[in-house]
Amino acid sequence: MNLIDTGNELPLMESFYTLQGEGFHKGLAAFFIRIGGCDIGCHWCDVKESWDPKIHPSTNIDEIVNKAKSHSKVAVITGGEPLMWPMGPLTKKLQDSGISTHLETSGAYPLSGRWNWICLSPKKNKLPNKEFYKFADELKIIVYNKSDFSFAKLQSKKVKKECKLFLQPEWSVRKKISPLIVDFILKNPEWRASLQTHKYLDIP
Repeated sequence: MNLIDTGNELPLMESFYTLQGEGFHKGLAAFFIRIGGCDIGCHWCDVKESWDPKIHPSTNIDEIVNKAKSHSKVAVITGGEPLMWPMGPLTKKLQDSGISTHLETSGAYPLSGRWNWICLSPKKNKLPNKEFYKFADELKIIVYNKSDFSFAKLQSKKVKKECKLFLQPEWSVRKKISPLIVDFILKNPEWRASLQTHKYLDIP
């Protein structure tokens, strides 16, 4: 068994210190760890270069954690789809270093790791594992067309009542979709709007 199989190395696409751009923690300074590998295949994905894990260097998690410690008390693990890999060793070392661990995931793979916050962003073409919904602190639905509102309602019925609900316009159609999101939330005030503020601010 190699180090990637055990989670002691991970295919690291990139890591960087910036502001959280989306969802509940929008505006929070955090260290982002983007893990390569994803087979969900969203046609509107803005990080398609993350899909193939083979093109990203296998990186020891000690190196990742040491870099995170020099920047922030919050680490956001994203992808790609990070749960394609064992997250236990990385998240344990981050938390042992006093760093809160936030996950961004589609939920299509079994949950591993220790998390202070889980953002679940389900995709129609590969739905979350059924048991995943109970762990979600935040449900974020990307809205590309009108049918995504029905999908959002169905997904919201599966999460715990404390889960925060967000609708986010897909960036390429934001001018068309954003007014629809506003109308939907006015009629369904349990939802909130999420915008990709990092793109408006022109930061990573």
